[in-house]
Amino acid sequence: MFRRTGRAGGSGPAGHGGEALRLVKVSKTYGAGEGAENAVTALDDVTLSLRSGTFTAVMGPSGSGKSTLLQCAAGLDRPDSGIVMVDGEEMSGGTEAALTKFRRRRIGFVFQQYNLLPTLTVAQNTTLPLRLAGRRVNRARAQEILTQVGLGDRLGHRPEQLSGGQRQRVAIARALVTEPSVIFADEPTGALDTRSARDVLRLLQEAVRLHGRTVVMVTHDPVAASYADSVLFLADGRLTGEMTAPTADAVAERLAHLGDTTPAGV
Repeated sequence: MFRRTGRAGGSGPAGHGGEALRLVKVSKTYGAGEGAENAVTALDDVTLSLRSGTFTAVMGPSGSGKSTLLQCAAGLDRPDSGIVMVDGEEMSGGTEAALTKFRRRRIGFVFQQYNLLPTLTVAQNTTLPLRLAGRRVNRARAQEILTQVGLGDRLGHRPEQLSGGQRQRVAIARALVTEPSVIFADEPTGALDTRSARDVLRLLQEAVRLHGRTVVMVTHDPVAASYADSVLFLADGRLTGEMTAPTADAVAERLAHLGDTTPAGV
């Protein structure tokens, strides 16, 4: 099992230094109903524990199970077996409605393609998760977060009026506004230029250091991974190692040994 100690400080429940995310013997196979020869084991008995207030990157060769790990840990897909716990509460089982409610309360998302609604303003996109969850919308708090991510003067703009980097900042603000325990980021810099990618990665660091959140980021990019506190490596659906205080060169070298030939940022 991989464990690490969280940073002190931070705000909200994730700043208390406890365990934010735990997976116990999580497995997921696709295509099993079509015959054994077509079955693909995406996750194979994965167990891990991440402390609150940490920034973890997940890396591995294409097909190693990175996206499946994120989807199962975030409640977007159900594992075939095993237990997923967020903030000490089990997420596995229950109805889809209960799972959706759980996600809206405990989890934030940042995707590669932003997933903003084009008809809504920056402010409306940011507070949308609160509205969907039936929670009170604190506009002053939303504006404060948008100001922190550099968009305090863009509240009335729509996504089409923003650059890619600005759209991803809206996505980060949207993830922060619900005060989630864990933020899952799936290739958050994959569609951005180098400067915008660097800005987004610094914002994710600030989500941990200033807001006390726990960030789990799937990425192909060793430079992006170097912004994390540590990197977990996957191969063939299994955790194969961990690197703390990663550098881009060290991560790239480890990936080479795992057989990752995917270009950075893809």
